[in-house]
Amino acid sequence: MYKICVEDHFDAAHALRGYKGKCETLHGHRFRVVVKITASKLDDIGLAYDFTELKARLKSILERFDHTTLNDIPPFDRINPSSENIASTIYNKLKTALKEAPVELAAVEVWESPNSGVEYREG
Repeated sequence: MYKICVEDHFDAAHALRGYKGKCETLHGHRFRVVVKITASKLDDIGLAYDFTELKARLKSILERFDHTTLNDIPPFDRINPSSENIASTIYNKLKTALKEAPVELAAVEVWESPNSGVEYREG
């Protein structure tokens, strides 16, 4: 089994509704996003999956979040833009984008600081 990982980031502001503390007010992060996929075999040139293709798929998802106030855009206009919800949202969009690919989406990590992050995976 092969595990392929790529990383990207986006800059955005958010406020956590209902949170009792500093994070309830509008503030920003450089969200670091790590995607992990798995593949059971290599293609005829020895690749499990093209890094460039995976990076492009991730970037197309992250572009709509970059330099926004997350609370203002779907689905975060309805659900809290927590790192947990950001991770599951990216995961679900990427899972759809990879449905025809010969890989399985293993996990999506979202880090809102060097010391604080979350990983989302199904199951």
